[in-house]
Amino acid sequence: MSFTSELQRGVSPLWEKMVTHRFVEELGDGTLPWEKFQRYFEQDYVFLRQGWIHMISLAIAKSSDFARARVLTGFLHDVLDGEEGLFQRAFREMGLSEEDVNRLEALPTTDAFSSYLTNVAYQGGFREIITAFLCLEWTYLDWAQRLEAAGKRPGNEYYQGWIDVHAGAELEGLVRWMRETLDSEPPEDADRLRGIFLDVLRYEYMFWELAYDGEGWPA
Repeated sequence: MSFTSELQRGVSPLWEKMVTHRFVEELGDGTLPWEKFQRYFEQDYVFLRQGWIHMISLAIAKSSDFARARVLTGFLHDVLDGEEGLFQRAFREMGLSEEDVNRLEALPTTDAFSSYLTNVAYQGGFREIITAFLCLEWTYLDWAQRLEAAGKRPGNEYYQGWIDVHAGAELEGLVRWMRETLDSEPPEDADRLRGIFLDVLRYEYMFWELAYDGEGWPA
């Protein structure tokens, strides 16, 4: 069994809870209340801005060769050119100005998740960052492809767009590359990588919970 297969197998109960969360199921059915999706959408944008971009930028900086840096740079460009454009179009249609978007505040789970990833990126090496990044993108690829395979067509352009962007060939190729990268050499710090993988998965589940149930900072 490959190392990345072992990573996933070691967290399989929580993995299943994450990729089949009620948020995902209702998104696919088109029954997810809009206010829950909007809360998720706004917080995911803040997460992208505060944590995700730092993580991938530092992965590029800590790449051991240009080939690895090119793969990550290409994906970063795709996200900033594609997914971020979807955010901006949606925000305009939601009636949010550029100032409104810039003022979006991280809720507690978003803030903690972003801080965790930023810490891994600054304190860890390339393999630690790729392990965190793999968990982030692999789980999203999994739930989106499951919905697509089940023929889910939610009838809401944003719900459908979110499925399409995460079930596509670009993300699938990136996940395959990250798995091959981690599997290509025996890990000297396997326990550390397992811990990171589990931590990210826990935060991802909590992020669905935040989106579905809401949360806030104490007054």
